[in-house]
Amino acid sequence: MTERQEVPRKPDDSVAVVSELMMPHQVNNLGHVFGGELLSMVDRAAAVSAMRHARSPSVTVSIDRVDFVEPIYTGELVTCTARVNFVGRTSMEVGVRVLAENLLSGEKRHTNTCLLTFVAIDADHRPCPVPPTRAVRPGRRPTGARSQAPARGSGGVGPRVAGVGNSSRIRRGQSDRSQSRPGPVY
Repeated sequence: MTERQEVPRKPDDSVAVVSELMMPHQVNNLGHVFGGELLSMVDRAAAVSAMRHARSPSVTVSIDRVDFVEPIYTGELVTCTARVNFVGRTSMEVGVRVLAENLLSGEKRHTNTCLLTFVAIDADHRPCPVPPTRAVRPGRRPTGARSQAPARGSGGVGPRVAGVGNSSRIRRGQSDRSQSRPGPVY
C-alpha cells in the first residue's frame, strides 16, 4: 500500500444531506418510524460524507452510537445531515444529525444523533489512507490522525479511551481510530 500525500480538507466540505418524506409503510403500529428505516437513511448520508472526504469508496465499519431523542411520525420530512468529524489513517468518524419536520406547521425537531465509522478502500478492497481534516475555526485543533487532543471536549458523547469497546476490531486490523478525537458531533 502506497501512502498518498493529501492536502487537508475542511470538515464542511464533506457535508451530505439525505431527506425523505415518511410514509405509512415505514412506521409501526404506533405511527412511529421504524428504527431500521432511519438507520438506513443515516448510513446512506454518512457514506456520502465519508466518500466525499476520502475521494474513494468507503464502507461502514460500525455504527458506534445512535441516540433516539424523539419519535418520528408518518407524514414528517426526515433530514439526515452528515459530516466527517474525525480522520484516522484509513478511517473516518462521521456524525449525523437527524431532524424531523412537520410540513404543515413548519415545526422542526432534532430527533436523533448518530456516530458511524467508515474505512476508505482501494481498488483491491483494502484499507487506504485518507486525507486529514483541517481546523476552520480559530482555536480549534486539526483533526488529523497525528494531531489529536487527549480527549474529546464537548459534543455530548464523551471521551473515547484507546481500545475500549474496539479491542477485537483493532486486533484484527479493521480500525485505526483508537485515538481520542476533539470536536462536536455534527
